[in-house]
Amino acid sequence: MRDGYTRQLEATEVPDENFVEFTRCWSASIVVLTGNASGEEYPLDQPSTVLGRGDSAHLRFEDPSMSSEHAALEFFDGGIRLRDLGSMNGTLLNGSDTKAAKLKHGDRFQIGALELQFVLSERDKAPKTYEVPLS
Repeated sequence: MRDGYTRQLEATEVPDENFVEFTRCWSASIVVLTGNASGEEYPLDQPSTVLGRGDSAHLRFEDPSMSSEHAALEFFDGGIRLRDLGSMNGTLLNGSDTKAAKLKHGDRFQIGALELQFVLSERDKAPKTYEVPLS
């Protein structure tokens, strides 16, 4: 990250190893509310997803006000947290500056010029049933 706009932060703890169990119970995604990708929804199906404008970001957006690796959405402590990766323009969560915070369904966050919303829904836990034809 040597684009002149992103500050390097020290590595933090590794995301929780229970991500697979979390995804069995919950579906998590982000929806872009403003900007050129408005209306797009992106599932969070990895323990960590980096958002930014650079080639190394998992979700890339064409936004000059966004750092190459601006923020990460990480599975942590049984949920999803938003963590700023030392961006020059910062990250806003529900209108307030944040470095890291656990997200709740409906939370809105801004990175660069994009506003996004976190969507969390419980998966159907009904057991699979099969109908066996009688012969």
